[in-house]
Amino acid sequence: MAKTKDNNLKFMDFCAGIGGGRLGLENLGMQCVGFSEIDKKAEKTYREFFGEEEQNYGDLTKLNKNGLPDFDLMIAGFPCQTFSVIGQRKGMKDDRGQIIFHLIDIMKAKNLKYFILENVKGLLNHGTGESMKIILNALDEAGYKVFWKLTSSLYHGVPQMRERIYFVGVRKDLVKNENAFDFPQTVEKPDLKDYLIDTDELEFNEKKRAYETFLKYLENKYNKGKFSIEKLLKEDFLVIDTRQSDLRLYRGKVPTLRTGRHGILYVRDGKFRRLSGYESLLLQGFPKNLSEKPKGKIADVYLLSQAGNAMTVNAVEAFGESLVNFIEKQYEK
Repeated sequence: MAKTKDNNLKFMDFCAGIGGGRLGLENLGMQCVGFSEIDKKAEKTYREFFGEEEQNYGDLTKLNKNGLPDFDLMIAGFPCQTFSVIGQRKGMKDDRGQIIFHLIDIMKAKNLKYFILENVKGLLNHGTGESMKIILNALDEAGYKVFWKLTSSLYHGVPQMRERIYFVGVRKDLVKNENAFDFPQTVEKPDLKDYLIDTDELEFNEKKRAYETFLKYLENKYNKGKFSIEKLLKEDFLVIDTRQSDLRLYRGKVPTLRTGRHGILYVRDGKFRRLSGYESLLLQGFPKNLSEKPKGKIADVYLLSQAGNAMTVNAVEAFGESLVNFIEKQYEK
């Protein structure tokens, strides 16, 4: 994506993963001054994308807040497993559920102006909505006006059904007109064919042991008699999600990529193919030139998990642009 605005905002990338949030903000002309990530495999991929210049400050629960560089904005996709319907939904009782409060401590220590946070849809109803209320109250008490919205990556330029909550925060003393905030506009969903383009040998056929497992899966009590191999192979770019029980089919889009979901197949040229790490990065909004960098350096199994745990570049860019526009409106006469 081309840079859409120039500004001099500096940001730090917390719970950085492989840098989807960072890339979304850099597309707007913002400057990253450092990041925080404890997963060494994710950091290796991050370095493939962004180089060695910025310091990784490590575990954000233990870092020296006074030792951080100056920055205007925090970007963080704080841990979502504790709120996700996929996980055990321990929420605030889990150590990862406490990360948000460590982030708030950093905001207060740095007297931070702005933030963009992301979490899963499951946060909305976790604890009958109590977890969401606690987080919003904590951000309010820390001195921030918060604008939040549940949206899907489908509406922001990638063909992936990824529902996430985005929180945009502005320090209250910087808000003159809170009604001036506009959420991102929906953009047209692109063609899935432009994303399922890997040329590596990832065919999924009778020569693969996993193919036998797939055939047995089609014959389980949930799927028996519902699907024909011949019929599935007739529809190019049909996406096939092999969940624990029932098989699901998608057209023109893929289901949510997530850590641990490696069972996505699709049809191309009349053959089954596995979704690759390269393709999963494209589906998260990483451009081709970056998505190609980890090839041959980072194992596909890791790239698939890392992409599943990443923030969608396009969505972060969209909400970042909404924030920049809001800031500019505060100074209009």
